[in-house]
Amino acid sequence: MAQIFGYSGKILRVDLTTGKISTDETLKYKDFIGGEGMSMKIMWDEVDPGTKAYDAENKIIFGTGPLCGTGVPCSGRTNITSLLPTSPFNGVSSSHMGGYFATELKYAGWDMIVVEGKAANPVWLRIEDEKVTIEDARWMWGKGIFDTQAMVASFMGKEAQAAAIGQAGENMVNLSVIRTGASHSAGGHGGVMGSKKLKAIGVRGTGSVKIAGDRKDWMELDKFMMSIIGANNQMVVPTTPQPWAEFSDKSSRWTARKGLFWGAANPPVETGECNPKDMQSVGLRTQKAIFDLGPGAEKYTVRMGGCSHCPIRCHSQLKVPQLEKYGMDPYVANTCVGWSGPRGVMFNGIKDFDGHGEDSNIVGNAIGTTLADDYGVWCNYAQIGRDLKYCWDKGVFKRVLPADEYASIPWEKLVKGDATFLIDFYDRVAFKKGEFSHIGDGSAAIALRWGLGDDYWNDKNGKLWTRGGYPVHHSNEAGAQVGALISCFSNRDAQNHSHMNFIGSKLPIKIQKEIAGEIFGSPDALDPPNDYKPMNTFKARFAAWALKRSILHNSLTVCNWMWPMSVSHDKERGYRGDTGLEAKFFSLATGIKMTEKELDEAAARCFTLFRAITVRQMGDADLRAGHDHMNKWITKADKDKEGKEIPQFTPGTIQMTEEDMALAQTMLYREFGWDEKTGAPTRASLEMYGLAGVAEDLARRKLLPS
Repeated sequence: MAQIFGYSGKILRVDLTTGKISTDETLKYKDFIGGEGMSMKIMWDEVDPGTKAYDAENKIIFGTGPLCGTGVPCSGRTNITSLLPTSPFNGVSSSHMGGYFATELKYAGWDMIVVEGKAANPVWLRIEDEKVTIEDARWMWGKGIFDTQAMVASFMGKEAQAAAIGQAGENMVNLSVIRTGASHSAGGHGGVMGSKKLKAIGVRGTGSVKIAGDRKDWMELDKFMMSIIGANNQMVVPTTPQPWAEFSDKSSRWTARKGLFWGAANPPVETGECNPKDMQSVGLRTQKAIFDLGPGAEKYTVRMGGCSHCPIRCHSQLKVPQLEKYGMDPYVANTCVGWSGPRGVMFNGIKDFDGHGEDSNIVGNAIGTTLADDYGVWCNYAQIGRDLKYCWDKGVFKRVLPADEYASIPWEKLVKGDATFLIDFYDRVAFKKGEFSHIGDGSAAIALRWGLGDDYWNDKNGKLWTRGGYPVHHSNEAGAQVGALISCFSNRDAQNHSHMNFIGSKLPIKIQKEIAGEIFGSPDALDPPNDYKPMNTFKARFAAWALKRSILHNSLTVCNWMWPMSVSHDKERGYRGDTGLEAKFFSLATGIKMTEKELDEAAARCFTLFRAITVRQMGDADLRAGHDHMNKWITKADKDKEGKEIPQFTPGTIQMTEEDMALAQTMLYREFGWDEKTGAPTRASLEMYGLAGVAEDLARRKLLPS
């Protein structure tokens, strides 16, 4: 058998109904790269349209890619693909988590795990290299994620990695997560594991991942990437003026500076200037606790943590002794929406409560984060908090809750900003206690159940992009039509940072536009912030590139919170990065020579297959009307202080127009070769991407555009 590089070559298949464990070959799916791409192919081949997320016939796939485990910087991601419970039509979708689970799976000799069926009683999956067993988990069932992970470690050793669900997943709460490590969550698919009675997956690997390329070439490429990598989200400009930096921007995530510390480390560690020439200080650049929680978090920061093979370290690891008062471990970790999601539930802000004074926000936020992570409740990119606020403000709860249940909820704590409200809130949601707990069903479900009408969907503050119930995730506020288009194409929040890692770099707009011109053909691909111009072809190229790069990263699997390397901090390079790095690393790792263009075409194949699955699952080829639509707040003009409408494309507003967005969609469909009227893949486009069998299937179902 020929040596396989990059990939392990094996897929683990587990049928929980029959208890059968088998092995499949990875490379028969090689046209779909890995991770998300291969998972989409398996879902297309093996999960029939009409299947629901919680059906035993649904599959859940834990995928890695050919770069995972090789040492490529920022390559520790796990892609999880399944039908999504919050999708109104149970659309296929992917969630992602960092940590060390994916690399451990590769070291155990597996590229992916495909789980199907449903166990009669709670089980957990134990993977120790090639030895795989289905274990009794009745003694784990009912436990939180922290205890579950400890129980897995008690059997497999502290080196083992676990992916687990909490009580929310067990109870098939739609908004539930799968979590690994202290703080790495994949939102949305926890209930799918719960429906299969699968409590956890533990994995221990003692092998390695073989790479094809010469070691010297590999080290040189790695060294080059490290010379252009920035801080979290590829922000390459520091927050404060530095002797080495030409620019600074106070909103950057490159927070390191003299006098800023990991204050709870023993002894405290100063982040310092972090001159880019010093490779040993890369992990100090992103002191993200102060970015996410404010300056008061400095004294609680023990260190920054992160994922396998990641030098950036964007997860704040804190020691908050006040948590012990509530029976919680004082050590808590998270990043980004992991912090702001629970805080968002307290829509009135976390005030001075329970004697914590000026640190009330940090302590209260840590309480919420601990509860959400242990129960495994997903914030749906902070949408659960916005839904709570809307239903409170509009009197929905008073209308739909039984009187005794309404009276039992400590609303006074919510109103005055007492974060102990979160203890009651997460308990009700995770254990499905009462009518109120349906807030955990997701936006589309509560809109239907509680009779929320047009006012709900069209509320700008609600930030719901479509009536599918998907919230914005870097949309029209981020790159004008580019961000807006990206938000139209997922079956959940977009989770796409490819464009954000470029436009959010904090470089001056003049330099960004120059780079945009080199990548997309014209500086007009990018507008200055809040100074938008009508749609053009180059913006369509930018949006298509971002969509392709996102699924590429989820297939390789590398972190879309850092990749692509479009820009750098290097003045000598004109602040340019290298958009061909993915292809260079892929070629060296696998021995399969791919140019940047060829790898982007492979990503387009994966994205077009995802589009075809969506057509088949919805049973409707008119995706423009039925899937890609936008709620009216996006195209409704803002008003000035006198109440007069501010015309779109006026500096200071981010609002779109219906006509311009319709043109934008048409232009983007054209980039992929899809039908311009419906947005569905045509027979010609499917055949162009090597998906003739997919075209035949859709034709039989009368789901090809005419």
